[in-house]
Amino acid sequence: MAAGTTVKRSIVFFLVPDFTMVAFATALEPMRAANRMAGYDAYRWRLASADGRPVRASNGVEVAVDTSLDDERRKMSGQDRPSMVVVCSGINIERYVNKTVFAWLREEHNRGVAIGGLCTGAYVLAAAGLLANRRCAIHWENLPGFAEAYPRANAFADLFEIDSNIYTCAGGTAALDMMLKLIGEDFDEALVNRVCEQMLTDRVRSPSDRQRLPLRARLGVQNSKVLTIIELMEAHLAEPLSLVEIAEAVGLSRRQIERLFRQEMGRSPARYYLEIRLDRARHLLIQSSMPVVEVAVACGFVSASHFSKCYRELYARSPQQERADRKQLMAA
Repeated sequence: MAAGTTVKRSIVFFLVPDFTMVAFATALEPMRAANRMAGYDAYRWRLASADGRPVRASNGVEVAVDTSLDDERRKMSGQDRPSMVVVCSGINIERYVNKTVFAWLREEHNRGVAIGGLCTGAYVLAAAGLLANRRCAIHWENLPGFAEAYPRANAFADLFEIDSNIYTCAGGTAALDMMLKLIGEDFDEALVNRVCEQMLTDRVRSPSDRQRLPLRARLGVQNSKVLTIIELMEAHLAEPLSLVEIAEAVGLSRRQIERLFRQEMGRSPARYYLEIRLDRARHLLIQSSMPVVEVAVACGFVSASHFSKCYRELYARSPQQERADRKQLMAA
């Protein structure tokens, strides 16, 4: 190491089975590039798993690791103690239970080590008791189930969140933005810009930038009134607004709204509202263990029977079948 240079961060990436490769890679590569730009190893890292064995990512690729959980426990009080632990996870994380891992994360945190989570890593951090009254980010697809399972966590559909020494990101390329933010804190904007050039990205996105495409692009809808109505609907799923309330909010008549939705969406506003409520219900059924009746209430249905009827009509299966199929798939 050159004279006058110091290691900025020593990071343990803890791999959970079915972790998302793109989030892991886009968290790791900016540090490699930063080391190259800085001319020395400002960032060091190692990979860990619960048992020290290779971990299979959700794309089927197995990744070898350097240490086990037991190894990491032995390193906690020595010179190899990390400055940061990052949990890398992905699909099926909502049912991940490893109390030894949770205890290790709490102990690292109590010793002043920063704790991070990529993609669905917020689930592991919350299960470890580290996200109560903390801001955190998680992938938009997992947000409904996570919010129901951990109501004390302040979860947002942001790209990433940094709350004191807790770091979370939504996965995908959002890991790149979070790591570039850290590199900027450790060095300066000039180095970040050089890393961006190497990574072929033109900027570091803000934490509050959208995870999903804007409604206009996602739905192919151009009418601003229809987009405003859809945003209102998405913001009121547990307690649906009446068409009269929506009409008053956007300054249109019920008839005008009906006509616009027929033109732009190919169905009535009531039908569209029902579909997005059922879509949220499907995510809750898949990602949480909430009773079906609670899922129904969380999605604005007055009874479980009405919910089941609507669900079956749209998805050709009952909510109970949806959950049973999911359990069978995970057990395979």
